[in-house]
Amino acid sequence: MSEILTLQLGQCGNQIGAAFWENIIQEHGIDENGEYKGSDPQQIERANVYFTEVQNKRYVPRLVAIDLEPGVLNSIKTGRYGTLFRPDSMINAASGAGNNWAKGFYTEGAELLDTVLDTIRHDVEACDSFSGFQMCHSIAGGTGSGLGSLVLQKVREEYPDRMMSTFTVMPSQDTSDAVVEPYNSVLSIHHLIENSDMTFCLDNQALNNICIDVLKIKSPAHSDLNSLVSKVMSGVTTSLRFPGQLNADMRKLAVNMVPFPRLHFMMSGIAPLTALQTRSYRHVTVPDLCQQMYQAQNMLVDTDPRHGRYLTCATMFRGKVSVKECEDTIYNYTEKHSAEFVEWIPSSTQIAVCDVPPAGMDMAATFIGNSTAIQEVFARIGEQFSKLFRRKAFLHWYTDEGMDEMEFTEAESNVNDLINEYKQYQDATVDDEMAYEGEEGAYAEEEYAEGDVPADDGY
Repeated sequence: MSEILTLQLGQCGNQIGAAFWENIIQEHGIDENGEYKGSDPQQIERANVYFTEVQNKRYVPRLVAIDLEPGVLNSIKTGRYGTLFRPDSMINAASGAGNNWAKGFYTEGAELLDTVLDTIRHDVEACDSFSGFQMCHSIAGGTGSGLGSLVLQKVREEYPDRMMSTFTVMPSQDTSDAVVEPYNSVLSIHHLIENSDMTFCLDNQALNNICIDVLKIKSPAHSDLNSLVSKVMSGVTTSLRFPGQLNADMRKLAVNMVPFPRLHFMMSGIAPLTALQTRSYRHVTVPDLCQQMYQAQNMLVDTDPRHGRYLTCATMFRGKVSVKECEDTIYNYTEKHSAEFVEWIPSSTQIAVCDVPPAGMDMAATFIGNSTAIQEVFARIGEQFSKLFRRKAFLHWYTDEGMDEMEFTEAESNVNDLINEYKQYQDATVDDEMAYEGEEGAYAEEEYAEGDVPADDGY
């Protein structure tokens, strides 16, 4: 079975991870002691995607949780499911990264690296058919960004043929936790471009907007935001964990979603999203799910997909739904809104259908889109980065840890190249490509006219 190892880094990564495990544990019918208490054999049939079965038929989450300070990991250990996690899979230092990417990557984080890689190696070697990693982190602080980039780089070196998908919390437009956010973010994006296979972009602004505008929660807590993220995370791997009519795993998803290796930054959304007060008045159908999935206000990252075009999309339906109805609904939507999709990738939407719905629902859907509109997020971060970097503000905190100014310049130009690539593919048309081929044809004819045609040997 395709096992996945979850890596959680920093405060944000570990809090998202904790919400994700809570969701997965309930879906698989496992209790606080790791014992299966469900009634449907389908629940536990493929639980080893995320869990390792140990003695006495206990199920233990397969994860490595890392932080440079003990606070968050201690709160997970003392939480409701704390006894479920293996103690040696929780790795922490005492000092913290102090919102400094360089501390996470070069000094404090590097000291923990050997322990982290040993633990990862131990978990991977215990798997029968290891599929890949999923990593949760934020790129605004120090640990998730700096140590996250380091672990990403080393894991990629050691397991180059395994999938690496990351759930990355981007800095928000209006709410900022740290002044040096743009530095940490650009340095991390530089590593994500090179070392990740798929990056699901999330941000607190979009999550807050969904909670307030769609779910009608007046003052959302972090637990509300994390629960939205955990639904996307579990939706992406549904087909691995439960039997279905059309299956999709991490590698299938990446092959269908990433047309060019650097353009692997995804927008994600979930449906149905309904306020608690109006839930009993709503009957959810496949067209409903489709309508809501593509809506800009349902995206978990603060950018409007209507400002760009979709290169590719994936939709995962869960519940008792007809495959034909799903295919027809998606086909009708893409035909009707053809301007939102690039014309040079003809059937750009992948569909997966899984029979088991989420707990307490009849049907649900997860949406993933590779849209050129994601460049807005990078442009926003890049603009803030250049304002700080032009004046060399706060730079000494990074150079004191052994960093070179050249690293900042390289990271900035890599992010700018990425933005330009997205622009280029957004504006490309089928005819451009054909004109280009026509030119090549013209060149070939000229060469032949000059007598470069090989002589006919009479064969």
